[in-house]
Amino acid sequence: MTFGTLTLIVLAGLCGPLLGGPTRFPTPVVVGEILAGMAIGASGLQLIDATEPTVDLLGQVGFAMLMLAAGMHVPITTPNLMQRLPRAARSAGLAAALAIPAAIATTALTGGNHTAVYAVLLSGGSAAVVLPSLHEVGLLRRAESLPIVLQIAVADLVAIIAVPIVLQPSHALRTALGSLAVGAAATLVYLVARMIDRSSTVATLRQLSASRGWALDLRAALIVLFALCSLAVQSETSILIAGLSAGLVVSALGGPHRLSTQVIGIAQGFFVPLFFVVLGARIDLSALSDRPSLLLLIAMLVVANVATHLATAWLTRRPVAEGLLATAQLGLPAAIATLGLETGALDPGRAAAIVAAGLVSLPLAALGARLLHRHHRHSPPQRLPGLGPQIQ
Repeated sequence: MTFGTLTLIVLAGLCGPLLGGPTRFPTPVVVGEILAGMAIGASGLQLIDATEPTVDLLGQVGFAMLMLAAGMHVPITTPNLMQRLPRAARSAGLAAALAIPAAIATTALTGGNHTAVYAVLLSGGSAAVVLPSLHEVGLLRRAESLPIVLQIAVADLVAIIAVPIVLQPSHALRTALGSLAVGAAATLVYLVARMIDRSSTVATLRQLSASRGWALDLRAALIVLFALCSLAVQSETSILIAGLSAGLVVSALGGPHRLSTQVIGIAQGFFVPLFFVVLGARIDLSALSDRPSLLLLIAMLVVANVATHLATAWLTRRPVAEGLLATAQLGLPAAIATLGLETGALDPGRAAAIVAAGLVSLPLAALGARLLHRHHRHSPPQRLPGLGPQIQ
């Protein structure tokens, strides 16, 4: 990899903000980044090789940073969380139950033997999409949004854990043990951090860091992230578990506001756009045109996703807008496509179809956020001061 290649990738990442800017019909940023990656990768001009080791490593770092940011947005410090969690878990469980027949129908109509993969995909959500969408319409820190935020957080967490297991069923035990090891390590980091946080020396260092721009909290978060990623690789589980675990630790510790800003800066400014550009570069759209059944797969996944979450909202007597919001897919399709291609569990065409279906969910989720804002616009605001790091 050269600086020229890196420049090209960063330039391609700018297509996201350009397409999602102040236009009449703004496009979610990730759509532009993936499309730009397709244009310069395997589907287009073939200017970059996404399988080149350095490009691949940077893409994996971007994937870990994406999961870190998603974990930081899980509202662990919300007051009375444990009392609210069972209802959210029931809603997420209902969505998972409804996803199974939808996945079976998708497999029956499109062929293959990926029912379990589709079920996990349809049952999951995307906190990384939903929280910024709610923030955009002014609902992120209001009590009205908490049920859907918790539901998606639970669904996201369970689906992310399940992804490497359903992609490689023969390695399920090893993957599960690796996930437990990463979770145990993250718990240990949390306990140690809580213990030393009371130290006067640590308090002094953090004050100096804030006044002198040392970014010690960011450095500590990145050390934890990369250490957990290393453990995940060595234990043959996914780095998405490591990234999410690191984010949950930061959310539980309630890091300073500047840490959230710093993580968002380094993640959204470089690593996450790079990941989506590289992901787009790996996707070969010619595989879709050669197999019409994959176009049917995209349509089936979109329809099944909407039907699953609208039915969940209806059965739990929640607004239809929440059902649309819950259809959001971002990290999960990317994780399934990335891991599926790496392990050989998915062919390039099917991986491209899964990502394409995920992209369709983004404008649907944005519509759901705006409808939810309209639904609650006459309700007196109830603020939730503990809802994770502020999104900038």
